[in-house]
Amino acid sequence: MAKNIEKIINEKGESAKSLDAVEIVRNLFSQLMDREKDVLNRRFGLNGFKSETLEKIGGLHKLTRERVRQIEAASISKIKKLENLEEYISDLKEAVYDLLDQHGGVIRRDYLLDILTVIALEMRDEETIDSPANDELRLAYRNHFDFLLSKLLSDDVDLIKKSDKFHPAFKLRNKEVNYLEELADSLLEKVDSLKKTFKTEELIELLKQLEAYNRYQSEINKGDSNIEQVFKSKTFPDKAEIINNNKVLYALLQAIKNLERNKFGEWGIANWHEIKPKTINDKIYLVLKHEGAPLHFTAIADKINEIKFDKKKANAATVHNELILDNRYVLVSRGTYGLKEWQEQEK
Repeated sequence: MAKNIEKIINEKGESAKSLDAVEIVRNLFSQLMDREKDVLNRRFGLNGFKSETLEKIGGLHKLTRERVRQIEAASISKIKKLENLEEYISDLKEAVYDLLDQHGGVIRRDYLLDILTVIALEMRDEETIDSPANDELRLAYRNHFDFLLSKLLSDDVDLIKKSDKFHPAFKLRNKEVNYLEELADSLLEKVDSLKKTFKTEELIELLKQLEAYNRYQSEINKGDSNIEQVFKSKTFPDKAEIINNNKVLYALLQAIKNLERNKFGEWGIANWHEIKPKTINDKIYLVLKHEGAPLHFTAIADKINEIKFDKKKANAATVHNELILDNRYVLVSRGTYGLKEWQEQEK
């Protein structure tokens, strides 16, 4: 019987130690040779940095890429054969199983790693979990959990790396998730037909109106555990209550490959200009739309740079030229522009 994740979260002390990915890996790696540890640490970013290539690691150890790959595979195999392996990973395995079950059987890889990392750090009473100073610590925990799930729990959990419908995700082995694929297809079709973006609450309500939702309510309503305190972390951009009360549906939104959210937290089809603005004009429109009031062209440029849609810096003169040339914008006063659609809505 899988250990209830709600109970694990509420119980500190020993439970915290049993889900501490860094401590688990440290104990398991204590039974490896120094070179084996170093190869795995570097390959999977377990030192709090990005993973390193076989070639780079080979250069450090004066080994070929193939030899490094062999050491990596042999070291993981060695860990899997340890007599006390189950002792270290059993609680984590049960926690992951219950989390996946509570979320419908599939959770986007990044999303599950975020959940586990927040649980582990908050159970350690990290007062500054959301502080930028802890970015390296959070990255280290994410990488440790990723290593444990993808390499040591692979007999119980599948890692879906390539899918037409979902981002890379962890899935319960032998769990049928056709219903999630059907829900995803129905939602994408509906959003595309409506040609508008949605806030998270609105999109969840839209999901609940789908015919497919009514057919699969018994599966969707399984997420009845209360882990709201986890979602209060700033790691998660939406209200904790909304996430906790709609775990399966929220996890589905996170997993769907062709559904994304923009810098303002609105959801839509991934290639829409309002989701991924490609031109300076797209960015101008989004800034004015969400400002809800006219802005001077220099203020628009400043906001574009502040939001950081991408690495491109907006130039005020370029913004001004776009505002002049595009009939979607109207001059309200000297240098200040608004959306033409606002005037049309007032009529």
